Amino acid sequence: MNDPVAGALRLSVIVPAWNEAGRLAQLIPSLVRLGSLHQIIVVDASDNNLPTEEWVRSAGATYLRAPTPSRGAQMNLGAAHATGDALIFHHADAILRTEHLEALARALHDPAIIGGAFYRKFDRRHPRLVGLESLGRFLSGNGGTLFGDQSLFVRREVFDSLGGFADIPLMEDMEFSRRLRRAGKVAVLDPPMESSGRRHQHRGAWRTSLQNAFFILLYYCGCSPHRLHRWYYGSRFSAPNESALAAQPVEEFRGS
Repeated sequence: MNDPVAGALRLSVIVPAWNEAGRLAQLIPSLVRLGSLHQIIVVDASDNNLPTEEWVRSAGATYLRAPTPSRGAQMNLGAAHATGDALIFHHADAILRTEHLEALARALHDPAIIGGAFYRKFDRRHPRLVGLESLGRFLSGNGGTLFGDQSLFVRREVFDSLGGFADIPLMEDMEFSRRLRRAGKVAVLDPPMESSGRRHQHRGAWRTSLQNAFFILLYYCGCSPHRLHRWYYGSRFSAPNESALAAQPVEEFRGS
């Protein structure tokens, strides 16, 4: 792929997916059309029989199969196959535009910046969420957690030095954000990343927001990511590596 936006900076976009065929069908062609990405990698843990691999490859992206749906492990697998100078971890239901890549390239032109994310913008079809944007913007810009739906990005050598994402089934973005901020200078960028309100639409905006806030609070209070995973997803599937990891102290997952 050509790289007119980022110049000499090679950008690898890594998209973890789980039963996201419909959204991938929209996202991957749009990423390819940008023409400014060095690499697009889809790490899929879907449990259906759709021909996702075939059309992801035919669209010009790399397809990797993950054995279990664990976003941190999926992103680590994608990073292991990435050859870019910087890695962008992007959700299948978010929209990445040329303006985002231009802002990222400008930020990483400063050698002191090791990574970061974009401010967050909620889907305008769900007006009850709009009021949360200002609060999220303030927190992100003042040392707060950078979440996965903000499209985390990081220099390749920094990601390697940090050891990638923790092998936990939930809160991997929070855990990584903490270590990333401790490692050096982080940039939070405009334009904001538009996030889908699908979960909010299905379950209700305030109910979902309060549930998320409660789970974040429990995590900060030391609750195991495996226990949170069981509460969050119920019995739909088991957390990967649960038997091996559940007995370990939560602080090991959250980093020093």
